[in-house]
Amino acid sequence: MSTVTTSKNTNDSRNKGPRPPMARKRNSLAKGHLPRWGIPAIAAGSLILGAAGSTLGGFSVATLAIYTAIIFVVASTLIITAVEGKRRGRNALATNLVYAAFLLALVPLVSVLYTVLQKGLPGMNMHFLFHSMNGVTGAIDNTSVENGTPVLGGAYHAVIGTLLITLWSSVISVPVGMLTAIYLVEYGKNGPLARAITFFVDVMTGIPSIVAGLFATALFAVLLGPTARMGIVAAVALSVLMIPTVVRSTEEMLKIVPNELREASYALGVRKWRTITKVVVPTAISGIASGVTLAIARVIGETAPILVTAGLANNINVNVFANWMATLPTFIYYQILTPTSPTNVDPSIQRAWAAALLLIAMVMVLNLGARLVAGLFAPKKGR
Repeated sequence: MSTVTTSKNTNDSRNKGPRPPMARKRNSLAKGHLPRWGIPAIAAGSLILGAAGSTLGGFSVATLAIYTAIIFVVASTLIITAVEGKRRGRNALATNLVYAAFLLALVPLVSVLYTVLQKGLPGMNMHFLFHSMNGVTGAIDNTSVENGTPVLGGAYHAVIGTLLITLWSSVISVPVGMLTAIYLVEYGKNGPLARAITFFVDVMTGIPSIVAGLFATALFAVLLGPTARMGIVAAVALSVLMIPTVVRSTEEMLKIVPNELREASYALGVRKWRTITKVVVPTAISGIASGVTLAIARVIGETAPILVTAGLANNINVNVFANWMATLPTFIYYQILTPTSPTNVDPSIQRAWAAALLLIAMVMVLNLGARLVAGLFAPKKGR
């Protein structure tokens, strides 16, 4: 019986013979790939064609960038689709569109920085930084233009006013905003009062800045008289604009603090107010500091509320509780709107651009300071 079985298996194996190799199915994911120099080559070709196309209607950097971007997106998508398949071609198209949107978003920022640096640096000197406009007249500007001498007059008084008004608005709005956010997160618990406060904070977020200025003017007109225009009035107006931003940013930072930290503190017998001050707030202090800095940067460039609350002054005033004060936004506004010399506006234009550059530099310093504070107060990660 075993002999018959063995011979049968041998005959079957002889009849079958070696199996022919099976043909592989072509997988779309296993197609070829562009070489490493492929994308740079496409970019170089797009740049050449973009330069050629931008010369048709008059060469400019903007048209060169637009033509090059369009040609690169189309060419790279078609070539990758032909070489690597439709799937990778669609992926390349989506990736290129994301990069194009990112570069498009950078265009206004780069343009503003370039313009402000180009026109503001010539007027940025020590006289501009440490002198006010007190005593500067149109005759002085005419003499500067005729003789080619440096432009006199500066924005020192406006810098002092900006710093003092922003400081007092922060003193008013930061405690109010932080305490409001603490109530909403730790005590309100979505109650009726918390919902009402949230609604009014949302409404205040969309209030136009001029309305805040009119509110502060009307408030102090009732308290001190109709001629009450001084720095503290402007600080109150700016605090109305700052409070919603501080509340929202602080509220979001407090919400992301883990509840386990609160429960651990309560389990040790620590009272709620001490848990908030010693555990919750220190954990979220880096985000809170960033939010406060963003709120300050949001109001430091406001012009309309300052015009109706603090007016404009050419002399240095360090007392926010008396007399008019100037800020950098109002200084820029009046230098453009009413030049010191109507016949020679170049000195006033130069001062305005220099003040704009100084204002941007102050906002940049504030943002860098927020990054530094966030890094210093951020909770240290353990092992």
